[in-house]
Amino acid sequence: MNHLLSIEELSKDQIEKLVDLACVLKKDRTASPQVLNGQQWALIFTKSSTRTRVSFEVGIRELGGQVMFLSGADIQLGRGEPIKDTARVMGRMIHGAVIRTFAQQDVVEFAQYSGLPTINALTDDEHPCQILADLQTIHERLGGWAGKRVCFLGDGDCNVARSWIWASARLGFELVIGAPKAFQPQESFMRNVPPGTIRIVDDPTEAVKGCDVLYTDVWVSMGKEAESAERIELLKPWQINSELLKHANPGALVMHCLPAYRGKEITDEVMEANADVIFDQAENRLHAQKAVIVEITRK
Repeated sequence: MNHLLSIEELSKDQIEKLVDLACVLKKDRTASPQVLNGQQWALIFTKSSTRTRVSFEVGIRELGGQVMFLSGADIQLGRGEPIKDTARVMGRMIHGAVIRTFAQQDVVEFAQYSGLPTINALTDDEHPCQILADLQTIHERLGGWAGKRVCFLGDGDCNVARSWIWASARLGFELVIGAPKAFQPQESFMRNVPPGTIRIVDDPTEAVKGCDVLYTDVWVSMGKEAESAERIELLKPWQINSELLKHANPGALVMHCLPAYRGKEITDEVMEANADVIFDQAENRLHAQKAVIVEITRK
């Protein structure tokens, strides 16, 4: 591994190795390997963040590095400088980059032209760091994902859902995408996914039957605000609530990548009842991302 750009690009062995390493790093944060000693890393964010920014800043420092935060307004990217020019300049001055932005191609191009270890901290196409933390949480809570059924409810064509689809394809667990037809994964995307482990269901009760994990995300992601009213109306039946939970397996995990909009994609009651799991997910962003950095900087 030289970069983490998507779950799609990872192999089964690479994903399992990252999750195992994340679990090791979580056991004793004071013993974090100082793989970034003397290094300066940049966080380049054109999308705002809470968990992603905090977890990467803390993680880079715990691995011995220094970190600078650059918003779109702080650098020439915000004024139209080509990605490849920014990448070439930064490649001569820093040691690694974490990028949270809109277009997947921007992250790919930055990695290509900078020559730096580059991490996708979220694009419109994928959210690989989130899914690695989620897999770590499932490993901790259920002992692994083999033989388990995961159900993603809501906007099945969002970046988190796409990363879950690739995780299922690589690791072989069953994934149900529960979404109304207008929010199901695009056929052009699914044509590239190996068949066999993914089902797409347009009835919420049917979607959660036999599931060990119920997972949701915000219904109105950044950049979709103009569609807010329409999205909320169409996705109302897909809310994770106590009634829907009755149709899943007893003791099923409820997961949310946060921020959570209580009363929309999840009720306050269900959110609070599953807070331990959901905030384990949030914490595991730190450990999973440290594992990624260790792997992509390994000599």
